[in-house]
Amino acid sequence: MNAEKPFFYDVTLRDGNQALKKPWNLKQKEIIFNKLIELGVQGIEVGFAGASDMDFAACEYLAKIAPQDVVISGLARAIEYDIKKVYEAVKYAKKPRVHTFIALSEFNMKYVLQKEPEEVQKTAVNAVKFARSLFGKDADVQFSAEHFGDCESNIDFVIETFLAVIEAGANVINLPNTVERSRPGKFLNLVKKVAEKIQDKAIISVHCHNDLGMATATTVESYFLGARQLECSLNGLGERAGNTNIYEVAIALYNSGVEVPLNLKKIYETAVLVSEMAEIPIYEKMPLIGDDALAHRSGIHQDGAAKTKGMKKGAYRPIQPELIGREGEFIGFTSQSGKTAIYEIINNAGYPISMEEAQYLQPIMKKIAEERGELTESEMLDVYFKELIYIKGPYRLVKFEDIDVANEIEKYYIVIEYNGKIIEGIGEGKGPIEAIVYMIRRTLEQNIKLLHYKQIALNDNELGSKAKAMTIIQLTDLDKDLKIICRSLHDDTRKANLYAIINGLNLLEKLKDQKK
Repeated sequence: MNAEKPFFYDVTLRDGNQALKKPWNLKQKEIIFNKLIELGVQGIEVGFAGASDMDFAACEYLAKIAPQDVVISGLARAIEYDIKKVYEAVKYAKKPRVHTFIALSEFNMKYVLQKEPEEVQKTAVNAVKFARSLFGKDADVQFSAEHFGDCESNIDFVIETFLAVIEAGANVINLPNTVERSRPGKFLNLVKKVAEKIQDKAIISVHCHNDLGMATATTVESYFLGARQLECSLNGLGERAGNTNIYEVAIALYNSGVEVPLNLKKIYETAVLVSEMAEIPIYEKMPLIGDDALAHRSGIHQDGAAKTKGMKKGAYRPIQPELIGREGEFIGFTSQSGKTAIYEIINNAGYPISMEEAQYLQPIMKKIAEERGELTESEMLDVYFKELIYIKGPYRLVKFEDIDVANEIEKYYIVIEYNGKIIEGIGEGKGPIEAIVYMIRRTLEQNIKLLHYKQIALNDNELGSKAKAMTIIQLTDLDKDLKIICRSLHDDTRKANLYAIINGLNLLEKLKDQKK
């Protein structure tokens, strides 16, 4: 393993910005720059100073306001004009750097540069010498072999050139996978060869593009082969399919036991801000930061997620959401979801529900979801109220009258309709709930027992403008080993209690049928 901490070198303001349909102005760049500082990156490539007066002004301004411990770099072609412009722009930073480059692949030297390898090597060496003469011995000079990923056929020449530019003054050697054309293994073999030859003569850096979607993997594995500097961008912004996404690299290293010198809690808020400013929506399935990156819709996944909720390692998530500043996992209900989703969603909405009741509701909600797709919380609560509060069944309360109170024991005359048959009796207990349970146990020979009782006040617009009392009673059928939550809504507290018992009895009947 690389013994040194990874050095995160961000290229959002240069590589990312140049690929935007509407590149940022100075004020916007400053916002992103400050966000990078909050995130804790150690190096920032602020722009291409030689590209235009506007780019030069931005590079100069950001260099002047940069913290003392952050490397501020500008990109320059291997020509004196560009290098001088970078020097003039970033010299105000406490840690200035020039990043100069030229292509070393056989293909690019022949068809793009149209120069012989010896001439290209000489240009690279002279560019680094000139940069070092301007920046002095204490500043950084970074040299990149553009299209390094295409250098398999002439890797010995490339390594020779690296050693020559190091001799000329370069202290950072960057290996760009300028266009990702193949599997990571081929690029990593080249990184390994360079690392073995350069050793501690210079810092090795990688800059991977994401054309085939493997930039993160390539960057992470390069670190373990000796690349200390990792060039990344916020939200993966960059040419074509973008650059390595800094969030993914940071978390992959963190999960691998590497000390990551970033403020990881700033990841999510940074991603949202960059998305808004770049006018590029975050793909819902984007790792870590997408809306669905921590979502569960499969019943099996939901069950595992619920059972490991709050644990450092979750059954179906790569991180604790709080690590990157997110609020938590999302559970949605579709036709593929199970009882756990219902239990979690209803419970999180603040309404009591048991797992047995969630199982009872699952086929009902599943049928609705098959037609509508994912159900909203409101749609699920509609089913909850209809099936668990306003329940139709064999029981109906006909009459409930006070008779007597003696020694704190209350007596009531109770009339219940059960399967169309009128049944009357006397109930007694320390209040109407105990009384009706007592009467039902004796008259209907139902072996039920009251476990828990509470009442909460609701004033929800969905329930009407008048405040209602919600009775919540936990009841068990000792014969059938079933536990239920009885509920009722009413503006009269006592009636809420009574109707809750009747609703609970009707629910017990449904659960008994389902259990059969």
